[in-house]
Amino acid sequence: MNIRITSIYSITVLFLLSVVNAWADEYQETVDVFNAASESGWFFDNHHGYAVFPTVGKAGIGIGGAFGKGRVYENGAHIGDTKVTQVTIGLQLGGQAYSMIIFFQDKRALDEFTSGNFEFGAQATAVAITAGASAAATTTGSSVGASGG
Repeated sequence: MNIRITSIYSITVLFLLSVVNAWADEYQETVDVFNAASESGWFFDNHHGYAVFPTVGKAGIGIGGAFGKGRVYENGAHIGDTKVTQVTIGLQLGGQAYSMIIFFQDKRALDEFTSGNFEFGAQATAVAITAGASAAATTTGSSVGASGG
């Protein structure tokens, strides 16, 4: 009886370890893809930290929303978890899933992000199969981005 319980316990632990490793790899795979892209690769050498979101799901029919879970890194070390949420109103129909990385230029920018501060902004995006482009204007500045597949 004890051998059977020990076997079940061992198998459960091995299964959970494999699930955790697969989940952790999702973040590293996303970083590797962005690091290899010529448009975003430069940022990996010129940042203080970043937040990586392997999958952000977005959908809407008139009213829409987006959600994704991510991790925050400072100087390459995982320092915490984060999430992104968005609510949209306007002409929209459909859904998409994408990966996202937010780079922090310096410690001040990372500290503002990790303190829980948020901002309101306007955003425009376009996605065609494996390439995308975006632009945003917010209360703290503006940004543009591009990605290729």
